[in-house]
Amino acid sequence: MGMIQSTEEFQSRIKRVLISESEIAAAVKKAGEEISSSYDGHPLLLVSILKGAFVFMADLCRAVTVPCEIGFMSAKSYYEGTTSTGKVTITLDLEQDISKYHVIIVEDIIDTGRTLNDVVKILKARGPRSLKVVTLLDKPSRRVVEFKADVSLFTIPDHFVIGYGLDCGEHYRNLPYIAEYGE
Repeated sequence: MGMIQSTEEFQSRIKRVLISESEIAAAVKKAGEEISSSYDGHPLLLVSILKGAFVFMADLCRAVTVPCEIGFMSAKSYYEGTTSTGKVTITLDLEQDISKYHVIIVEDIIDTGRTLNDVVKILKARGPRSLKVVTLLDKPSRRVVEFKADVSLFTIPDHFVIGYGLDCGEHYRNLPYIAEYGE
C-alpha cells in the first residue's frame, strides 16, 4: 500500500460508516460516567495503548469527571501463525509506579487478543490496586486467546475498520467515525 495523496483516493476507500460520530460520543460519555462513579475517591490511572487508542483516550479522559492521571504504552508483538506463543516487547513504557493506582487500559480494538492479553499480564505483575480493560471496539470472532474486556463500547463483525484513531497504512485515523475499509 502506497501513500494516499489525494482526497478523492482517500474518500474512495471508505466503504461505509459502521458507527457514527454521535454514537461514539454517546457511548464514550456513558463509559466516562461509569468510570467516574466507580473510581471517585480512588487513585486512577488511564493507560492508552498507542497508536490507535489515542483519540478514544482523549475523549474518554475528558468524559471522566473524577481526578485521574494518564499514561501511554506502546507494544510490538511477534507471533508466528496462529499460535499464542509469541513475544511482546514494550516499546514505550509507563512512567508511573502502577502499584499506587487503579489502572484502566484504554484500547481501540481487541482483535486476536494476543498482544493485549500479554500487556495485561505484564501490568498485573507490577501489582496495581486493580486493573480493568475498556475497549472501544471488540471483534470476538477473531479471538485466538481467551480474553474479554471489562467494558466494550461496541462489538463489531470481522470487518477491517478505520477511523477514530484506527488506521490503514497510517491513514484514516482522523475520521470522526468508524468505517469499513474497502480497496
